[in-house]
Amino acid sequence: MTPLLHHDRVLAEGSRPQRWILVLHGIFGSGRNWRSVMRGLVEARPDWGAVLADLRQHGESLGFSPPHTLEAAAEDLRGLIRAEGLSVESVLGHSFGGKVAMVYADRPVGRLTSLWAVDSPPDAREPSGSAWQMLGVLEDHPGPFPDRDAGVKAIQAGGFSLPVAQWMTTNLERDPEGVYHWRLGVDDVRSLLLDFFETDTWRIVESPPGGLEVHVVKARESSLLDDEVCRRVTAAGSQGGAAHLHVLDGGHWLNVDNSGGLIELLAAAL
Repeated sequence: MTPLLHHDRVLAEGSRPQRWILVLHGIFGSGRNWRSVMRGLVEARPDWGAVLADLRQHGESLGFSPPHTLEAAAEDLRGLIRAEGLSVESVLGHSFGGKVAMVYADRPVGRLTSLWAVDSPPDAREPSGSAWQMLGVLEDHPGPFPDRDAGVKAIQAGGFSLPVAQWMTTNLERDPEGVYHWRLGVDDVRSLLLDFFETDTWRIVESPPGGLEVHVVKARESSLLDDEVCRRVTAAGSQGGAAHLHVLDGGHWLNVDNSGGLIELLAAAL
């Protein structure tokens, strides 16, 4: 039996929302990465609640069987929504999670009205970028580590900044002998990333299922969504489609760099 994804609900104090937004983190992350943004959103829009899901083989959602693909991750989400009996009308995904959100939106549970892909390119491309580089660092430094600081130094040695290294070591866990291991299965993450790079989701952007509004959010200081991607999203919208391009100041980690801008955008559009 497939396990249920670990998840948390975020809702305004005293509210009983009838509509929910499902939130999907990026690779190496977990649902809690988006807690502060969703807290701000539900306070601004108490008619909405948020579900922060840990995608398969991330955070507390461990023990899922292969194949580790975007479709398998989307099917996990369908199982979660059915089990919880929630009316999920919107889905938001960041980076890797954005493409999972697009795959989910092709066969959602219930009526999905909006999809938000935050700094997540819909095209297929060769493996590259910081996530692919990080995977290589994990393969080169599998642990165990005597303490968390040793893990931080290993990530820094791979060319990453101290804040990124510190964030990454939230994926370390301490065993009964007192040493630290990566909670993430490197082979599982490699499978997920390879499928991410191989999957093209332009069809969802350019010809979304009936009634679905697709919002593509570009981080101004990030190069993941290049000029051609932005042009194509804009063209899809101008040709009578349901695609919208939003550009927000900040780098790839918009949930940290510009949480206020994200909250304002979501609160106005949902």
